[in-house]
Amino acid sequence: MVPGRPKQGQRLGGSAAHQRALLANLAASLIAAESILTTEAKAKMLKPIIERLITKAKKGGVHNHRQVVAFLRDKDMAHKLFAEVAPRYEERPGGYTRVLKRGPRQGDNAPMVVIELV
Repeated sequence: MVPGRPKQGQRLGGSAAHQRALLANLAASLIAAESILTTEAKAKMLKPIIERLITKAKKGGVHNHRQVVAFLRDKDMAHKLFAEVAPRYEERPGGYTRVLKRGPRQGDNAPMVVIELV
């Protein structure tokens, strides 16, 4: 299943629930735009999650669809994932995303990256 409880230690947000919501929103944005600009830490945490979601979409079925909708909380993005994105990767065994470094952010010097679907 897609992650339920985040690992112990530092969080991207304030709590485990906030981190889950943040990653779900990032995943939905990546599915919608197919490329997003975010911090390196968020991209590193998002990559395995989006890989698992695409693998579930490739397998298809009602159970996998419900699990993806439960994580994303966005039926439109789940439908796009199953109908448009997953068929593109039918022959690909993994590695659906690419992370490209973009340099530091102006305000706080945080390392920024572009994460995109290959």
